[in-house]
Amino acid sequence: MGMELRFNPLIGEWIMISTVRQARPWQPNEGCPFDPGNDETGIGWSYLILPNKYPMLVPNPPAPIKVPGLRSRRSFGYCKVVVESPNHSLSDLHDLKLDELTNVMLGIRQEIANMEKQSFVKYVFFFRNKGREIGVSLTHPHSQIYALPYVPLRIRLEAKNMKNYMKRRGICMLCDILRIENSSERLLYVNDGFSIIKPYYSMWPYEIHIIPRRHVQRLSQLTDDEVRFLADSLRASTYMLDSVLGRDMPYVMAVHQAPVKSHKSFHLHVEFYPMLRDASKMKYAAGVEWGLWTFTYDSSPEAKAAELRKSCANARDLIGRCI
Repeated sequence: MGMELRFNPLIGEWIMISTVRQARPWQPNEGCPFDPGNDETGIGWSYLILPNKYPMLVPNPPAPIKVPGLRSRRSFGYCKVVVESPNHSLSDLHDLKLDELTNVMLGIRQEIANMEKQSFVKYVFFFRNKGREIGVSLTHPHSQIYALPYVPLRIRLEAKNMKNYMKRRGICMLCDILRIENSSERLLYVNDGFSIIKPYYSMWPYEIHIIPRRHVQRLSQLTDDEVRFLADSLRASTYMLDSVLGRDMPYVMAVHQAPVKSHKSFHLHVEFYPMLRDASKMKYAAGVEWGLWTFTYDSSPEAKAAELRKSCANARDLIGRCI
């Protein structure tokens, strides 16, 4: 099994290598492995958290072959799949009832808390990919949890900027952004635990962020009530994204939480990167985005916020308030 971490000295980041990923099934027309009644799933469940059969990281990885002058290390970690429902035909998280999604999120909170206790785990990443357009290999509703033996570059940068912001201004960065956005045209939705905003600094046309109103660093620190409010916010977010263009929205959902050992300045948040610019056109990351990590924006976040607000107004069974 070819599995290792290789260090890229140009950007100061580790690359995960795993040859077992080549064997994973690609959008099978029948026999979904996550459907109830299979060997891996069984029956009588509302959600499952399973080991990924094609992982990037494992608890007992092989030792890499060393190359003089270059850095590599063993790929310690965990890769888990969260099967969010036995119902294969659900289109998105808003199709789950609030109690159902809350139950899933409580299980994810516990799984993350367990991972954070492992000595080799430095960062836990919860994420969700949706849509054939971005290469989802299985369409059954699911998300994933990776426990990494290092803190990724993106999170290191966010943590540094949040720490510097608090040092300079005496307030948490995202707490301050919530204050600024509280009466702005970019505020989309609020409940008693979270706010959903269209970021002033959006990179993707319909990008939205979910931010807890309480200063909290990690998912494992959320109270039961806050988990319920987060589930409600996820339902509101996915409803907006799936209705704003009159079609299902392909997206990446990324939960940015603090490293296991971190400064108090880090503020948990959820970022959605929707991949459409309109109903028939993708927003591609191309030369400037890949080559410079600089995003271009063809509209204005305020214009897209107005569209998202309009789509939110038609949502049902939410416990918060569309703006």
